[in-house]
Amino acid sequence: QDNINTVLDFFDKIGIIPKIKNGYYYPYSNLSNSIKEALLKEAVLRGVKIKTDYLVNNIKKINDKFIINNELECDYVILSTGSKAYPKTGSDGIGYEILKSFGHNIIKVLPALTAVIGDKLYFKDCAGIRAEASVSLYENDLFIKKEEGELQLTKTGLSGICIFNLSSKIKRGLEENKKEDVIINFLPFVDNIELFLNERNKKVKKRTIIELLEGLINYKLVKIILSESKIDENKYYNELNNKEKEILFNNLISFKVNIIDTNSFDNAQVCSGGLSLNEININTMESKLVSGLFITGELLDIDAVCGGYNLTIAWITGILAGIYIGELCLE
Repeated sequence: QDNINTVLDFFDKIGIIPKIKNGYYYPYSNLSNSIKEALLKEAVLRGVKIKTDYLVNNIKKINDKFIINNELECDYVILSTGSKAYPKTGSDGIGYEILKSFGHNIIKVLPALTAVIGDKLYFKDCAGIRAEASVSLYENDLFIKKEEGELQLTKTGLSGICIFNLSSKIKRGLEENKKEDVIINFLPFVDNIELFLNERNKKVKKRTIIELLEGLINYKLVKIILSESKIDENKYYNELNNKEKEILFNNLISFKVNIIDTNSFDNAQVCSGGLSLNEININTMESKLVSGLFITGELLDIDAVCGGYNLTIAWITGILAGIYIGELCLE
């Protein structure tokens, strides 16, 4: 909490007023560019020299000095290159290669906070469907985690914040050849599905089963659920036998999607994997292998759920490294 307050105090001092929504912090302008401009302005005011259009190919340490691209010399280096997620922003993974050149080990880097891909053909008809749902991840049939929120269906699978928050675990599990299933409850507000549909059928009269459900769930999604349940959509609810009702109940509140992959780095917000925390001093972010080398942000094997937590990790680790280097320079 002290570190979080340090971040908030810093941004307050450089002119960012926060807007708090559902526990998440945003700039009051609702523009991410406000953060960038405030940081750049503060850097300029503090006399920071910013070198652009300069590709770092290698960093070496000779005696007590770091040599960058065989030409720039410095006492300390902070690696803040980001990971491999969303490479359009320039994240090409060079930071991992630099760390390897210094003898560090990198835990396999995988996409995180991204959509997942299902194994069914019906997804091609699902693009754009949204539903408030509860989703649960099962790995090798064991419950792992539950998320709630707006579920988005895509032409290849599932998306939305609730899915993003499960994607890191899913991708890591698939890499280990584990079976990954997402169980969807399309009616999370219903306590007893059998009682609910019986009452609804009494209240909403003379409706086929698809008509009975389409006021609750997207029409296209209802058709998929009925198709997967092998139920004739033109049947009336009272015409369903007990077995059909049981299957329908299950698919409405426990619809299983087998996940075969996630989206790639191109469409991932962050990555999982990276430099093990065992190889740094977590109080200063300094490498345990190379004195004067500091590692921050997504290069580390830390990834969090949606909500600004990954940015917070980047800022806190950067602040820790900066404060410590400042102390060293005063000695």
